[in-house]
Amino acid sequence: MTKHGFCGKQAGKSFLHCLCALLGMALMAGLLSGCGSKKEEGADKAPAPTAAGGADVPGERLTISVAALKGPTAIGMVELMERAEAGDTANDYNFTVAGTADEITKDIIKGNIQIAAIPCNLASVLYNRTEGQLQVAAINTVSVLYILETGEGINSVEDLKGRTVYSTGKSTTPEYTLNYILSAAGLDPEKDVTVEYKSEAAEVAAVLAESDSAVAMLPQPYVTVAMTQNEKLRIALDVAEEWERYSDDGSSVVTGVVLVNKQYAKEHKEAVNAFLAEYQASTQYVTENVEAAAELVEKYDIVKAAVAKKAIPYCNIAFIEGEEMQERISGYLGVLYGQDPESVGGALPGDDFYYSR
Repeated sequence: MTKHGFCGKQAGKSFLHCLCALLGMALMAGLLSGCGSKKEEGADKAPAPTAAGGADVPGERLTISVAALKGPTAIGMVELMERAEAGDTANDYNFTVAGTADEITKDIIKGNIQIAAIPCNLASVLYNRTEGQLQVAAINTVSVLYILETGEGINSVEDLKGRTVYSTGKSTTPEYTLNYILSAAGLDPEKDVTVEYKSEAAEVAAVLAESDSAVAMLPQPYVTVAMTQNEKLRIALDVAEEWERYSDDGSSVVTGVVLVNKQYAKEHKEAVNAFLAEYQASTQYVTENVEAAAELVEKYDIVKAAVAKKAIPYCNIAFIEGEEMQERISGYLGVLYGQDPESVGGALPGDDFYYSR
C-alpha cells in the first residue's frame, strides 16, 4: 500500500516491476475476485463506520483521508494529487493508493478513510455490511472490459455464436456481465458460446499470443499489455457499449465508484462537495491531457508513463453523479443481484445509498 502525503514521492522502479504492479492492481482484483462479496466463515457483521469531528467550522481547513486502487480509479485522481501536493486544494488530502481492496476495507468501515474510489459492487457489499453507513457519490470508471480477437470475424455480440471465448472471473462480475450481453443479444450462454475461464488474465493473454483465431474478454490494462505483445490483436467489442446497446433500463456497466462515509459527509458536506468538484476536474484533466497525465501516473507510482499513455484512452475514466449515477448503478447492481445476490452483499441498496451534492 502506497501512501502519499502532500509532498510524498516514490522512487522510480523498473518498467517490469511497474508493469507487474499494474497487472496486479486492485481494481482488477476486485473485478476478478468478486470484490469481497463473500464473507469469511464465522465473520460477524461489520460495525457501522464512525467519523470523528463535528460540523464544518467556517474557514477551517480539514485533512481528509482518501483511498484509491492502483489502476483506473487512481489514475483519474493524479491531477488532484498533484494539486494537493502543491497546497492548491480546498482542503488537505492524505492519499493512499492500495494494491488490493482488502488493504483499505477495514479502514473504510472504521471511518479512518473518509472517501474511497473502489469497485461498484464492493461499495454495495460494504453498504450492506455497515447497515447503510456508506454512500456512493459518483461513478468514476464505467467499464474496463473488452472483447479481443486476432481476426476480423467479431463485429457484434451475435458473432460470438459458436465461438470459444477465453476469460477470467468465473462466478464473479466478468461472468455476470458477459452472460448479460449474450442473453440480451439472444444467445444462450450455456449452449451458443463456449466460455473457458482461466485463473489469471496472463493466461488469457498467453492464449491470444499463441493463436491466430482466439477470442477473449479482458479488462484494461491487460488489453493494452496483450496488444503490445501481439500486433495482430484488435479490440472487437467494447463491453460497456454492448451493454448499453441492449439495455432498456438506462443501466450500464459500472466498474468503479467514489464512496463516502455517510456521517462524515453529513458533518462536513461542504468539504466533501469541494473534494468532488476537484476530483471531477481531475478526471477531466486526465482524459483530455493523456500525455501529461501519464507522467503524473508514473510520478505517483501507479505505473510507468509509457503504459499509462496507451491505457488511459481505454480505461473509461468518468465522473457521473446525480440521477444518472443512480439509474446506472441501480440497473447494474440489479443485473448482478439477479445472477448472484452475494455479489452485491445479499441485498440491493436503498435510495440512501446515493449521495447528492
